[in-house]
Amino acid sequence: MDLRDYIRDVPNFPKPPILFRDITPLMGDAAAFGFAIDQLAERCAGMSPDVLVSVEARGFLLAAPLAYRMGKPLAPARKPGKLPAAAHRVAYALEYGEDALEIHADAIAAGQRALIVDDLLATGGTAAAAAALVGRCGGEVAGYAFLVELAGLRGRERLGGAAAVSLVEYP
Repeated sequence: MDLRDYIRDVPNFPKPPILFRDITPLMGDAAAFGFAIDQLAERCAGMSPDVLVSVEARGFLLAAPLAYRMGKPLAPARKPGKLPAAAHRVAYALEYGEDALEIHADAIAAGQRALIVDDLLATGGTAAAAAALVGRCGGEVAGYAFLVELAGLRGRERLGGAAAVSLVEYP
């Protein structure tokens, strides 16, 4: 199955000259979505994660069924102010602005291996911020899982050499 057939290009979103890769058509097709989750689970099994870290917001859509499929707990990395208990925070730059992520301070136990899951790898800023949060909790990054990778933006260079899986790559 070619997952590109289920990803819509949206020019100039959220602002020019960004070409947004919209995964909602993929999620709207049960067979394609199931195939994507199964592929991620299969390709990430060897990373031996103890916990999956989902990055807000679209990362949640992939990480929740992936955590279920892999039989692992899920720790959400959220936008600031969304978590009710003590949290670690990391600010980072996006390709079109700035943002921050937070994770509950007790979401990952010391020494646990975390698989960071997001919908898309672009410049790597969000993934690197999630990795920093894992470290602040005392965990280590087992690897990364992405549905889409924009290879031309060289985001893998910011992943510290950790294993990374992407199902669809665009130049």
